[in-house]
Amino acid sequence: MTVAAQYADGRLRYYAIPVVADRAGASFTVTGAPGVVAGPARAGVPKSPYRVTVPEGDLSSAVAEFLGAYLTGAGEVSRYLAPGVKLTAVSPAPYTALSLQQLSAIEEAAAAEQVPADGTTVRVLAEVEARDAAGRWPPAYELTLKARSGRWEATALESGTAQDGSSR
Repeated sequence: MTVAAQYADGRLRYYAIPVVADRAGASFTVTGAPGVVAGPARAGVPKSPYRVTVPEGDLSSAVAEFLGAYLTGAGEVSRYLAPGVKLTAVSPAPYTALSLQQLSAIEEAAAAEQVPADGTTVRVLAEVEARDAAGRWPPAYELTLKARSGRWEATALESGTAQDGSSR
């Protein structure tokens, strides 16, 4: 793994840290001392696949309420999940309040005024403003939601963004 460290005087250094993961990828161990390495080359920013603006409505409400439950403890996460999906709220809750700032999607079905037919799946990028005692933060989450019985249910969650719409 390569990490960047910025010093108080503004210098930026990169370090390679040897890390191994268990078979499940759930725990990690540093296996040696870090070494200074050259920084990575600057990559071009790919065009986001999230080009559909999602209006206020059922989908944006479902995303905002789910992320509120997941990140602030406001409500039960399970009520927003599709059957068989297991995801627990972050505990302790890192934020005291959360508001959805922008919601974009890959699929046009996300812009529909009504919840579409059962089984319709959309991938969205939720940009939020999260608040805690220290201030305001701008996290972003990629979610996959599926329509079922006239409502949207979360089937997957990724923090940050892959930018290409692919799963990580």
